[in-house]
Amino acid sequence: MTSDPDPAGAVRVVFADANVLYSRVLRDYLLYAADEEIIAISWSASVLAEMVEHLADNVAGFTAASGVRLIEAMNRAFPYAQVDVTPAHTGRVAGYALPDEDDRHVLAGAVVGAATVLCTSNVKDFPTEVTAALDIEVMTPDALLAALIAEFPTQMRRVHATSVKWLRGATDASTIAALRRAGAPSAATLMAEILQ
Repeated sequence: MTSDPDPAGAVRVVFADANVLYSRVLRDYLLYAADEEIIAISWSASVLAEMVEHLADNVAGFTAASGVRLIEAMNRAFPYAQVDVTPAHTGRVAGYALPDEDDRHVLAGAVVGAATVLCTSNVKDFPTEVTAALDIEVMTPDALLAALIAEFPTQMRRVHATSVKWLRGATDASTIAALRRAGAPSAATLMAEILQ
């Protein structure tokens, strides 16, 4: 985390890692938060490809065609979200030591997208000394969503309502439970509180 957080009222520019976009409930919350204009969201083609690969491997009935439709829908809804990460961009972050070289494209995507926040479930893969030098705050989806709920409760109630509306058979309770299962227990607790 950087020592100088975003100024009050500034919109966070969030680069989403594949492990965050993989989860339907986390993805929906972030996309609808972007629709509410309380964050700006970005991703790269390689992040989307990784998301689709894991969905195809782990979700019954999710096919390559499902992946194409999902990516097209995301890029249609947010036409400026996808950043192009070239080898030159990856080279710009080559001097930073990362625990896993496979994550370099994610860091490069955050830099190219001028992200103030890199949202990932793998915080340990992005050392503070690296991200602080790049003025990027690394946040788990739980920490980011909890902060958004605390700062923008009205908009996040709408985010939640939209998530429930567009997921067949969902209820307030089932969606909050899904948030907990997706690794966002603090956000789930805060959302349950503001819905009362």
